[in-house]
Amino acid sequence: MTAAHRVWRLGRDIDTDVLAPGAYMKLGIEGIAPHCLEAVRPEFAKGVQSGDVIAAGPGFGIGSSREQAAAALVHLGVVAVIAPSYSGLFFRNAFNVGLLLLTCAQAEVLDEGEAIALDLPAPAVVRADGTTLRCVPVPEFLLDMVRAGGLLPLLRRRLHPSLPPAAS
Repeated sequence: MTAAHRVWRLGRDIDTDVLAPGAYMKLGIEGIAPHCLEAVRPEFAKGVQSGDVIAAGPGFGIGSSREQAAAALVHLGVVAVIAPSYSGLFFRNAFNVGLLLLTCAQAEVLDEGEAIALDLPAPAVVRADGTTLRCVPVPEFLLDMVRAGGLLPLLRRRLHPSLPPAAS
């Protein structure tokens, strides 16, 4: 189990245009991330801290295939998203950039600001009162990507094991 993570609560059908607004796409991830979720949570980008998680409703990451949507969350320090369902493209993009997605039918019971722990071997979300929310198992190869910081760092490590890990 990992340390406590603070929950940011979002609704259903959070799309990639809200995560990575099109008007900022030419700026690169450093220019996109400060605008992440500003249409639904204007305070998010300035208030999110490294280690925080998002709990959302179904349909997280719907919309376009832009990988910057997941990358903006990683850039801001979000370590996981917990939701009942995800867009297929967002799902793969998230793991490719090292963002953990936990599919949890009960994600919407988590409260804004709540401190939770992630039990990845289970997998489960553990609330402060000990209540456990079961999640769909995450394949080991996807967990390897998250641990490595994404697909490219994982491949770099496998192809050149003597090299030090790349800086994020």
